[in-house]
Amino acid sequence: MFNFLKPKKKSFLVGSPVAGEAVPVSEVNDPTFSEGMLGKGVAVKPTDGNIYAPADGTIGLLFDTLHAVSIQTDTGAEILVHIGLDTVQLKGEGFTAHTATGDTVKKGDLLISVDLEKVKAAGYDVITPMLICNTDDFAAVDAITGKTVAAGDDVLEITEK
Repeated sequence: MFNFLKPKKKSFLVGSPVAGEAVPVSEVNDPTFSEGMLGKGVAVKPTDGNIYAPADGTIGLLFDTLHAVSIQTDTGAEILVHIGLDTVQLKGEGFTAHTATGDTVKKGDLLISVDLEKVKAAGYDVITPMLICNTDDFAAVDAITGKTVAAGDDVLEITEK
C-alpha cells in the first residue's frame, strides 16, 4: 500500500559493443551463451567489425587471441564481450587490438577491430554475445532487443539489488 515510500531501485544502461541487430542471447547457437552459463546478456549480429567499450571501466582481460574482452565497469558489472563463436580457433588472425589488459576505457572507446568477412570465410559465426558475468549481484539484467543498433545504443538495463 505504501510502495511510494520505498526507494526506487537504481538501474543503469549498457551500450552495444558493435553496430548490428540486437537479439536475445537465447538465439546464440552455443549453449554456453544461450543457456546463461556465463550470465545474462544480449547478442548482436554485427554489421561492422569495430568493437567498442559498452560502458566506462577497466579492461579486466583482453584474451591473447583477441576474440574476447572482459570489462569491470565503474558500476560494478563484469562484462564479457565475445566476438563470434569458436573464434578462439583463429588465434587472433583477422583481429586487431586497440587496448590492453588493465587499460581504463570510456564508453565508446575502440577496443578491437575484426575483419568480419575473414571470420565468416573461415566458417565461423560472427554473432557477438555480451554477458554480465556477475548477474547474481544484480536484481535484474534485461536485454533490449528486436532492433538495429549503432555501437553505444542501449541494449542492456541492469537493476541494482
